[in-house]
Amino acid sequence: MKRVQQGFTLIELMIVVAIIGILAAVALPAYQDYTVKSKWAANIAEVEGIKNAIKGCMNEEAGVGTNCDELAELQKYGFAGSALTQPKYATSAVTLTGAATSVNVAFTGTSDVKGLVFSADCSINAGGNIDCIAKTGTDTLGNYVKGSGR
Repeated sequence: MKRVQQGFTLIELMIVVAIIGILAAVALPAYQDYTVKSKWAANIAEVEGIKNAIKGCMNEEAGVGTNCDELAELQKYGFAGSALTQPKYATSAVTLTGAATSVNVAFTGTSDVKGLVFSADCSINAGGNIDCIAKTGTDTLGNYVKGSGR
């Protein structure tokens, strides 16, 4: 007589559960990193208006950052806001600190983006465009934003 299989054995079920567990253990951290990276991309996109206004101001002010680190100064160069931007995943509004040849743009992320700090020194390059470079020792984005360009 031929014996008909009635179902799966306990060993087969345990192997399937173990495989699913291993896949979940690998996929979950990768997914969490992906969501943090995408939220940081959104934060950085929200400060583009400030960076464009800094570019216009510094081009007019011969690259002097101390002349381009206040809201009123940026409004003259196309920044439309009545206050400095607070990115969606930031604990407060952007802060600006002027220096002789750059303006530092900084803000701290919320717990959704691991509380990391965005800090970039923005200056005008030889072509007249703005370069915002991560400030060493202050910027903590590391692997979440590739390279040092901000």
